[in-house]
Amino acid sequence: MVSKISEGIEVSIETFYQKDYSNPLQNEYMFAYRITIENHNSFPVKLLKRYWEVYDSNSEFRVVEGEGVVGVQPLIMPGQNYQYVSGCHLKSELGKMQGHYTMENIDSKDLIHVNIPSFKMAAPVKLN
Repeated sequence: MVSKISEGIEVSIETFYQKDYSNPLQNEYMFAYRITIENHNSFPVKLLKRYWEVYDSNSEFRVVEGEGVVGVQPLIMPGQNYQYVSGCHLKSELGKMQGHYTMENIDSKDLIHVNIPSFKMAAPVKLN
């Protein structure tokens, strides 16, 4: 698990290789990741947007961005957390993701840029 705090928001990530949804013979590797976002601030925040940079070890790079996460724009109260699971497909056994969330301080209406730490995705065959 990797974790990082920025702007009073802690982002923690666990990754899981999805063997049943992968097909190495076709260079298709599926990974799931569980993200926990914890608000350490004294004010509520709303997650408005996500921005991801996805790196594949075969030198492919792509950007994924959009509104909210998994179809919602969660409101996270002080001392509370929000958790979701999503996935990423790669064309090689190794890759990494990093990015940021744009959140809104509900009290002041200020926008907050929350960094998402870089995390690796590795098929078990590469871990030996």
